[in-house]
Amino acid sequence: MSFSVRRVGALCLRYLYLLASSWPRLLELVYWPVLNLLTWGFLQTYATSASGTTLFVGGALVSGLLLWEVLFRGQIGFSVSFLEEVWSRNLGNLLMSPLRPAEFVVALMVMSLARLAVGMIPATILAIAFFGFDLARLGIGFAAFFALLVVTGWAVGLVVCGLILRHGLGAESLAWTIMFVFWPLCCVYYPLSVLPAWLKPVALALPPTHVFEGMRAVLSQGVLRLDHLAAATALNVVWIVAAAFAFAALLDKAREAGSLLSSGE
Repeated sequence: MSFSVRRVGALCLRYLYLLASSWPRLLELVYWPVLNLLTWGFLQTYATSASGTTLFVGGALVSGLLLWEVLFRGQIGFSVSFLEEVWSRNLGNLLMSPLRPAEFVVALMVMSLARLAVGMIPATILAIAFFGFDLARLGIGFAAFFALLVVTGWAVGLVVCGLILRHGLGAESLAWTIMFVFWPLCCVYYPLSVLPAWLKPVALALPPTHVFEGMRAVLSQGVLRLDHLAAATALNVVWIVAAAFAFAALLDKAREAGSLLSSGE
């Protein structure tokens, strides 16, 4: 069968109906980004005023927080849309329909962007209003950072969905926890130089590390580091290809094990 945009659109429409019919789902998308922003933003305001110096250069804490939310929400939006099918015991029906796995994945990516927009637009507006976050200062770099982090989130989300396919809801907690493994390694709030020497190669193998290092370079030096953008792009290509193969392999294993129809257990 050829790839069908109509099937992708139909699946996205299903997820949009789910969102629109449930205000708690919509509230959750906005709640955590805004709560984190206010908590850490006021911390930055206090730390800067208390020390009498710019402890977090150019609003690096708020910028890092917003970009971290892009990474985390991109992954969780992808995974939760998938989990909606598991929770409703509809996954087996979908995979027995004419819907191709690639179409399913593309629909999850589209919904990840939709969920991300719902959560991040209010948080960004509040960052500008409360903390003087200057989106223009990041310039075109912000769009590049955004895209690179979203792709990383999708790669992680693909692997998580594959593990849930293979192991059922026993692996569900990975959707909420796996991204925090990367938190201390991605240098979200501090430079790469803070890490011990033996840990730096591990951090440099993660695309988000280059994004956050690039963000700090823009804020502190006014320079868009193309070397970091190139490294993050190349790593993302490797990550998304590896994740696609892992997802396909785990889907095949789930089919062989006959676990698709019991994935809600």
